[in-house]
Amino acid sequence: MHGYVINEGEKVPIEGQLTYRGIDVEDLVNGFITEDRFGFEETAYLILIGELPNKSQLEKFTEILGKTRLLPPGFTEDMLLKAPSGNVMNKLARATLALYSYDDNPDDISLENTLTQSIQLIARFPTIISLAYQVKKHYYDNDSLVLRNPDPELSTAENILRLTKKYGEYTQDEARLLDLCLVLHAEHGGGNNSAFACRVLSSSCTDTYSSIAAAVGSLKGPRHGGANIKVSQMFEEIKQNVKDWTNDDEIACYIEKIIKKEAGDGSGLIYGMGHAIYTLSDPRAVLLKVYARKLAEKNGYINEFNLMESLERLTPEIFSRIKGDDKVMSANVDMYSGLVYKMLGIPIELYTPLFATARIVGWTAHRIEELLNGGRIIRPAYKPIPRSRRFVPLSER
Repeated sequence: MHGYVINEGEKVPIEGQLTYRGIDVEDLVNGFITEDRFGFEETAYLILIGELPNKSQLEKFTEILGKTRLLPPGFTEDMLLKAPSGNVMNKLARATLALYSYDDNPDDISLENTLTQSIQLIARFPTIISLAYQVKKHYYDNDSLVLRNPDPELSTAENILRLTKKYGEYTQDEARLLDLCLVLHAEHGGGNNSAFACRVLSSSCTDTYSSIAAAVGSLKGPRHGGANIKVSQMFEEIKQNVKDWTNDDEIACYIEKIIKKEAGDGSGLIYGMGHAIYTLSDPRAVLLKVYARKLAEKNGYINEFNLMESLERLTPEIFSRIKGDDKVMSANVDMYSGLVYKMLGIPIELYTPLFATARIVGWTAHRIEELLNGGRIIRPAYKPIPRSRRFVPLSER
């Protein structure tokens, strides 16, 4: 992950670049598209193993994922149906911990066993979030309960759409776009909060399920994985309050209100803009935007897409003018992922769980690396504030 270079001691903004095991993600995505196939499974193999698979290796890996998608006997009934949650991320974290009890060797942290557990979790996350969502809709929204088993012959993206959509129907274009989202969110970079949480727990040599559940808990927060929900909520507010979506002045006026904390959620943030590392561009947003536009044109969302593009274009100058901050700002992947999910008919409750379904690939790779190369427990470098006080007996207080 690169967003700047160091030139004579100063950070110089550059176009963002994301690589998986040294391979540019743009080349990876273009390869999948050129060969007209799904790419998330191959991306998972690359990040976990460190090399691109050959045809037979990819077929075997995909077959293993397909056979492992089905949850253990009794798990759906005991963990999902009997203990519903109004938040799918909460249910995902609890279900991840519960899988410990269905593992014959849960505390073995050998490479072979950890890799087996990792593959099982990558395969089962899509099933867990899909079924947890259906149970949530039944218990909390009084919807009919429709539970389907995953199809071992389908890709991860296809299974998610099949399990979450009311009638299990989807197009190949929709499945390919969701697959792209999963590839772009599988990120293996070490600078994010949830990956760090996973590594911190892994450094203590705890079990895989505890480490991954901690990462899920981190991603649940609105400052991390929940950011795409914040973008969607902000965008809906802009749509309601900007009458002419083609008028830059009107759009700019409302952006200014949000930054001045006169609108929005009061944070002064334009969600979906800016990144801790990327400067001139977020390569994930650049790629996703191209295919989001195509689906928007095809599915009648082009006006919403154009409004979002205007938001992206106008925000940097307004933010700089109001804040007096010359920091380079570009759209991040959250800017367009929410609109993509909306166009795919995916409910907002699943936006962050989908992020987790992709990001678990990076988490498990980080865990394996920490177990193999860490050697020491990770501890915080807190700096205490010195303070000397006299103890006062209770009778004198």
